Amino acid sequence: MARRLSNSIGIDDAPFDRRHRGDVAIVGVVFTRTRLDGVMTGKLRRDGANATHAIAELVERSPFAAHAQVLLLGGITFAGFNVADIHALRERLSTPVLVLARRRPRLAVIREALLDKVPGGARKWALIEKAGPMEACAGLFVQRAGLELDQAAQVIRELTIHGKLPEPVRIAHLIAGGYAEGVSRGRA
Repeated sequence: MARRLSNSIGIDDAPFDRRHRGDVAIVGVVFTRTRLDGVMTGKLRRDGANATHAIAELVERSPFAAHAQVLLLGGITFAGFNVADIHALRERLSTPVLVLARRRPRLAVIREALLDKVPGGARKWALIEKAGPMEACAGLFVQRAGLELDQAAQVIRELTIHGKLPEPVRIAHLIAGGYAEGVSRGRA
């Protein structure tokens, strides 16, 4: 039997107006199994290059960092096209990283947008490619660093109560929406 990864941190970004430039809020939530134990907030730059650093600092400055056994991300891009390097996060935090998506991303569309319209797009596209393919896993699509596919499926199954997303990402999404807009909305 594989070791249970019961202490988790879920990270998601807040919604923002497409005309917005500057910083966008990110929310981290800490769970022990399916119990919410903490909430953290931070910022990263819209379409910037600091997602990896901002996420790592959010986790490192929290009192929960030493207990985190898995980091769950609500996507690999934050605040538009601020791409997280999941392998660098894995290395820096010594914690497995799991990127979650409900649908398989349209990578050709993302690649074209990054290379044609986003400053530093080639570097950002390289980070997405470095993360590896999006794999079907327990009803979602995942990218992973430091986890086998069967471990990722176990994490998803054990942490999912409502809907398809594990609670840490679902709750981070809801809190981020409420924080930015005064009320959460949309699927979580």
